[in-house]
Amino acid sequence: MNIKLNGEKREVPDSVTVLGLLGFLEIKHGRVAVERNEQIVKKDAYGTTAIEEGDSLEVVSFMAGGSDFGLRPALARALVTAGCRRNEECRIKT
Repeated sequence: MNIKLNGEKREVPDSVTVLGLLGFLEIKHGRVAVERNEQIVKKDAYGTTAIEEGDSLEVVSFMAGGSDFGLRPALARALVTAGCRRNEECRIKT
Protein backbone atom coordinates (compact mmCIF):
# COMPACT_ATOMS: atom_id res chain seq x y z
CA MET A 1 0.00 0.00 0.00
CA ASN A 2 1.06 3.60 -0.45
CA ILE A 3 1.59 6.09 2.36
CA LYS A 4 3.44 9.35 2.87
CA LEU A 5 6.37 8.95 5.27
CA ASN A 6 8.15 12.09 6.44
CA GLY A 7 6.83 13.92 3.40
CA GLU A 8 7.85 11.28 0.85
CA LYS A 9 5.65 8.73 -0.90
CA ARG A 10 6.51 5.17 0.16
CA GLU A 11 5.18 1.72 -0.61
CA VAL A 12 4.84 -0.45 2.50
CA PRO A 13 3.35 -3.88 3.22
CA ASP A 14 -0.44 -4.17 3.45
CA SER A 15 -2.09 -4.69 6.86
CA VAL A 16 0.82 -3.28 8.85
CA THR A 17 0.72 -1.60 12.26
CA VAL A 18 2.93 1.27 13.38
CA LEU A 19 5.17 -1.29 15.13
CA GLY A 20 5.28 -3.41 11.98
CA LEU A 21 6.14 -0.36 9.88
CA LEU A 22 9.02 0.55 12.18
CA GLY A 23 10.29 -3.03 11.87
CA PHE A 24 9.96 -2.93 8.09
CA LEU A 25 11.96 0.32 8.07
CA GLU A 26 14.52 -1.19 10.48
CA ILE A 27 13.90 1.57 13.03
CA LYS A 28 14.13 0.71 16.73
CA HIS A 29 10.87 1.83 18.30
CA GLY A 30 12.25 2.67 21.73
CA ARG A 31 13.44 6.19 20.96
CA VAL A 32 11.09 7.44 18.27
CA ALA A 33 7.86 9.36 18.18
CA VAL A 34 5.28 8.64 15.50
CA GLU A 35 2.59 10.95 14.21
CA ARG A 36 -0.19 9.43 12.06
CA ASN A 37 -2.42 11.85 10.16
CA GLU A 38 -1.33 14.71 12.46
CA GLN A 39 -2.09 12.74 15.65
CA ILE A 40 0.65 11.48 17.99
CA VAL A 41 0.51 7.69 18.37
CA LYS A 42 1.16 6.59 21.95
CA LYS A 43 3.93 4.02 22.28
CA ASP A 44 1.62 1.48 23.91
CA ALA A 45 -0.59 1.69 20.79
CA TYR A 46 2.18 1.05 18.21
CA GLY A 47 1.25 -2.65 17.98
CA THR A 48 -2.48 -2.02 17.54
CA THR A 49 -2.54 1.13 15.39
CA ALA A 50 -3.12 0.04 11.80
CA ILE A 51 -1.60 1.95 8.91
CA GLU A 52 -4.06 2.53 6.10
CA GLU A 53 -3.72 3.38 2.41
CA GLY A 54 -2.96 7.08 2.00
CA ASP A 55 -1.96 7.70 5.63
CA SER A 56 0.59 10.40 6.34
CA LEU A 57 3.20 9.50 8.94
CA GLU A 58 6.06 11.38 10.55
CA VAL A 59 8.73 9.44 12.42
CA VAL A 60 11.08 11.44 14.61
CA SER A 61 14.06 9.91 16.40
CA PHE A 62 15.37 11.26 19.69
CA MET A 63 19.15 11.28 19.85
CA ALA A 64 22.12 13.54 20.39
CA GLY A 65 25.26 14.06 18.34
CA GLY A 66 26.40 12.21 15.27
CA SER A 67 26.97 13.24 11.71
CA ASP A 68 23.65 13.90 9.97
CA PHE A 69 22.03 12.25 13.00
CA GLY A 70 23.24 8.86 11.71
CA LEU A 71 19.89 8.31 9.98
CA ARG A 72 18.45 8.04 6.52
CA PRO A 73 18.00 11.46 4.85
CA ALA A 74 14.20 11.49 5.34
CA LEU A 75 14.56 10.94 9.09
CA ALA A 76 17.31 13.52 9.36
CA ARG A 77 15.01 16.04 7.63
CA ALA A 78 12.24 15.17 10.08
CA LEU A 79 14.58 15.90 12.98
CA VAL A 80 15.46 19.29 11.58
CA THR A 81 11.77 19.99 10.95
CA ALA A 82 11.04 19.11 14.59
CA GLY A 83 13.55 21.75 15.71
CA CYS A 84 16.42 19.39 16.53
CA ARG A 85 20.03 20.43 16.31
CA ARG A 86 23.18 18.42 16.84
CA ASN A 87 23.98 17.61 20.46
CA GLU A 88 20.51 18.58 21.64
CA GLU A 89 17.53 16.44 22.59
CA CYS A 90 14.68 16.62 20.09
CA ARG A 91 11.29 17.82 21.14
CA ILE A 92 8.15 17.41 19.08
CA LYS A 93 6.31 20.65 18.47
CA THR A 94 2.60 20.27 19.12
